Amino acid sequence: MTNSFADFDKAKMFFVIGSNMTEAHPVAASFVKNAVNNGAKLVLVDPRRTALADFAVNHMRLRVGSDIALLNALMHVLIKEDLYAKEYVQTCTVGFEELKAAVESYPPERAEEISGVPAEQIREVARLLAANRPAMLIYTLGITEHTCGVNNVLSCANLQMLLGNVGFECGGVNPLRGQNNVQGACDMGALPNVYPGYQKVTDPAVKAKFEKAWGTELDDKLGMMMPAMFDGLIDGKVKGMYIFGENVANTEPDIRHVEHCLESAEFVVANDIFPTETTRFADVIFPATAWSEDDGTFTNSERRVNRVRKAVNPPGQAKPNWWVFKEIATRMGHDWESNSGQEIWDNEISVLAPQMAGIKFERIEHDGLQWPVPDLNHLGTPFLHKDGCFTCGLGNFKAVEWTPPAEVADDEYPLVLSTGRRLYHYHTRTQTGRSGGLNDLLSEETADISLDDAARLGISQGQKVAVSSRRGRVEVTAKVTPQVPPGMVWMAFHFREGCANWLTNPVYDPVSQTAEYKACAVKIEPL
Repeated sequence: MTNSFADFDKAKMFFVIGSNMTEAHPVAASFVKNAVNNGAKLVLVDPRRTALADFAVNHMRLRVGSDIALLNALMHVLIKEDLYAKEYVQTCTVGFEELKAAVESYPPERAEEISGVPAEQIREVARLLAANRPAMLIYTLGITEHTCGVNNVLSCANLQMLLGNVGFECGGVNPLRGQNNVQGACDMGALPNVYPGYQKVTDPAVKAKFEKAWGTELDDKLGMMMPAMFDGLIDGKVKGMYIFGENVANTEPDIRHVEHCLESAEFVVANDIFPTETTRFADVIFPATAWSEDDGTFTNSERRVNRVRKAVNPPGQAKPNWWVFKEIATRMGHDWESNSGQEIWDNEISVLAPQMAGIKFERIEHDGLQWPVPDLNHLGTPFLHKDGCFTCGLGNFKAVEWTPPAEVADDEYPLVLSTGRRLYHYHTRTQTGRSGGLNDLLSEETADISLDDAARLGISQGQKVAVSSRRGRVEVTAKVTPQVPPGMVWMAFHFREGCANWLTNPVYDPVSQTAEYKACAVKIEPL
C-alpha cells in the first residue's frame, strides 16, 4: 500500500476494485464500512454483488476480465470533460500524451460493449471521482490474478495519478495483500529478481555488497519463476524443489498438472506446520514452528513491520524456520552467525536494506514502523510519494490496452468461472480445516450461480452439480444466489474435493507469472 489503514477513518472517497473485502479482508472492510457510515463515499467495481455493495453509492458490475477497458473509459471521460488534475499531471508525471492517445479509443460506449457497465454509469463515476479528491483506490487479487494483471495494476496507478491522488493522505494505490506476511516475504527478497529491500540481483554494486556481507559468490542472473520451476521438474531441468509453507498441490491452477510435476521431481522437501496435500510428495519433511511459537516479524499490507512474540513452545520436533535453513547451510559448509529472528533483523536486514536501516527490534516493541525508515531517528512513512515526489522522480503514466482473458465462454463451455475466498476458511484449510467451529459454519464447497442460469439449466438450491472445464471436473453443491450475475460461476479453493483449481487455467501474466485464477470457461450440469 502507498498509504495507511489509518487513512481509512479520514477518507472522503473509496474506489474498491477487484476486492471482496468483507470476506477476504474483513478487518480492513470494517474500516471502510465505518468510514462510509461517517459520510465517506464508496464506488465498488465487482462482477458480484458482495456485502460491500450495500455500502456503495455506485456499484459497477463489470464482466470478468474487463477492468482495463473500464478504467481507460473512466480516464477518457476525465480528460474529455477536463476533470483531471492538470497541474499535478504537468508537474509530477510524464507520459500523459501517450496515455491520452490510448484512452481516446475507449469512450464509455465502447467500454460498455466490453464490460457490460452502462456508458452513463461510467460518466457518473468519473465525475464523482473528480468531485471527491483525494480518493483511496483499493484492490486485491481480482486485479492481479489475470493474464493482464500487471497492466491492470498500471491502469489503477494511471487513474490515481490522473486524478492527482498519489502522494497524499487518504489517497494512493492500495493493494490488500493476498496472504499473511506476503508483503514481508517480498521485502525479504523472496522473489527471483531482488535481494532484501528490492535491490536488483542484476546490479553489480548490489551483488558485490551482498557477496561481501554473506561471504560467498552470488549469481547475477534472474531466478526462475514458479511456472518454469514446475515444468522443469518434468523435463529434468529442475532436479528438486524445496516447498516452504505453501500447499501448492491445492493452490496452483490445474491440480492434475501440478501433481504430475511433483511426482516427476527427483527430490522434494516440504517445510510446514501441518501435513498437507503437498507433503504427500515430499521425500523429507521439516516440521516448522507456527507464528506464535517463535520470535520474529511480520510486515502487513501498509508496509508496517510488526513484532511477533513467542507465546507457546513448539510441539514435538518442530523448529523455527530460520533454524532449519541455518542447519542446512551448516551442512553445506557455511557458517551463519545469527541465532534468532532479532539477530537476523538487527544485524543483517537493517544493515543491508536501506529502507529498513532505521528499524531495530527495540524500535518496534509497540506499534511497529512503516518502511521506508532510512535512519534510527526516522518515525516511518505513513504514505509514499509525498506531494507527487516519486521514487523514480516523476510518476510514469503507462498506457495499456485491454486484452480479454486467455479463455472465454463458448458453445462447449458457456460460463465463466471466477475464484476467490470465503469468510470462514483460509486458503486450503491447512489451519482452519482443523477447527471444528469453522467447519460447522462452512463444511463444503459450493458453485455459486445466478438465478437466471439456475432456472435455465434446471438447477435448484442445494442440488448436486458437476462443474467442468477443459482440465477437470468437480462435483459440488449449487448455491443459487443474486450475488452472481448471469453467465458466471463463482467458487473457492478451500476444500480438496471441490477445489476450483481442478478447473482453473494454467496461463500466466507474462511479467509477473501470476496465474489467471479469475477467469476460465466452464459448464455446469445438474446431477
